[in-house]
Amino acid sequence: MRATIKLPKLFVLLPLLVLLATSCSEFRKIQRSGDWEKKYEAALEYYKNEEYGKAAILLEEVLPLTKGTSKAEEAQFYYAYALFHQDLFIESGYYFKLFYDTYGRSPLAEEALFMHGYSLYLQSPRYNLDQTSSFEAIQAMQNFINIFAYSEYKERATEILDQLQAKLERKAYENAKLYAETGRFKAALVALENFGNDFPDSDYNEEVDYLKVKVAYELAENSLESLQRERFYDVIDHYQDFVDRYPESTFGREAEKAYVLAQEKITDINQESKQNNS
Repeated sequence: MRATIKLPKLFVLLPLLVLLATSCSEFRKIQRSGDWEKKYEAALEYYKNEEYGKAAILLEEVLPLTKGTSKAEEAQFYYAYALFHQDLFIESGYYFKLFYDTYGRSPLAEEALFMHGYSLYLQSPRYNLDQTSSFEAIQAMQNFINIFAYSEYKERATEILDQLQAKLERKAYENAKLYAETGRFKAALVALENFGNDFPDSDYNEEVDYLKVKVAYELAENSLESLQRERFYDVIDHYQDFVDRYPESTFGREAEKAYVLAQEKITDINQESKQNNS
């Protein structure tokens, strides 16, 4: 039986190391070249081979040199995509928008404006984090749809808008609940009211309207005596709005408890007021 000879790891890695060294050497040689067209062609080859980091480095160096040439438009477009494929979405978003602003009549302008919004969308964080980039992405995608109403990208842009709106909706809902849970009842009521105005078609609205009743009661209960009567009446108003909209709601029983308690509190306040005035 023939023995199996195990080569030392160094001998196994050596060809790979030689290949990497050769590749780096070739890249450095191209980078040091004074021929920008040679650099540009090499950048496109690196891009074709999905070596986006090297492609981006070379394209960044030749971009100023392509101005006024037939290569300028293509170079900037590939540069934006080279950044995008490295998940550098802030940068790619900027350069796609710059491309559109610079080459608005280009056949690639439509795609560039979509990719600007798409880049912003991809850097939008989870719903519980700051949503500044989500607002920017919504504005960008809406702008794209307004300009290219019949684009092949319109359906995807609409899907992205829906996803971003759902994220903002979830954040607004969770923020309102957090205000209520931490005893910030006035802020919670404002947030709940704003939620209904901002997201009139939300699936959360039934619970939101119930929370208005509950939070309004907590606010009244924890208010100064001089404010309680008016605020307990607010509970009744919120309850009546709630049952008008959702007469069969699963939250109905809990909402009714707050309503009944508010009525009892108003009765007690009125009786006490009569006694004090007699």
